[in-house]
Amino acid sequence: MENDTQTMLARARQGDGSATGRLLERYSRYLTLLARLQIGRRLQGKVDPADIVQETFLEATRQMENFRGNSEGELLAWLRRILAGQIALTVRRYMGTRGRDVKLERELVMQLDQSSVMLDRGLVASYSTPSQHAARREQSVLLAEALGRLPEDYREVIILRHLEGLPFAEVAVVMNRSADSVQKLWVRALANLRNLLGDRP
Repeated sequence: MENDTQTMLARARQGDGSATGRLLERYSRYLTLLARLQIGRRLQGKVDPADIVQETFLEATRQMENFRGNSEGELLAWLRRILAGQIALTVRRYMGTRGRDVKLERELVMQLDQSSVMLDRGLVASYSTPSQHAARREQSVLLAEALGRLPEDYREVIILRHLEGLPFAEVAVVMNRSADSVQKLWVRALANLRNLLGDRP
């Protein structure tokens, strides 16, 4: 997988639009999940994370020939920086402020990096075998892909409970369910997630 990433990166840097599109699409779910976690804190329900990810991909495509990394980890760090810039731009638009806020962008980069680490060491670590830890793909990307394959209510309860850190009572309010049904849903969702993560190469 790492060799494949390096090959696609080389082609993308040479201006191959198809390779760039395929490469970026691999990280769509990952970046959308990170964007959602940040937007939820700042712009409750006003912005679709997928729109910010699209803007991130457009900017990444424009800047691709300047990217100097070779590994998936370096690519993800670069994409998170671009995503932070796009989130900051969106926040400024909604807050009615003008001019670039470098402090906000730095804060967002740091928070996006922390969210990525939390994905990596939190949920994924619980369900990974040693051989899966040895896989060359970034664990946080694999988790985002697995979450994307879950039914919507399963995905939602895991994101709210584990990634947004809400207690069950608050998750129940957000999901318009009883606390008891949310806990049962959460147990089933984790079992499904475990199965999906166990199926990966």
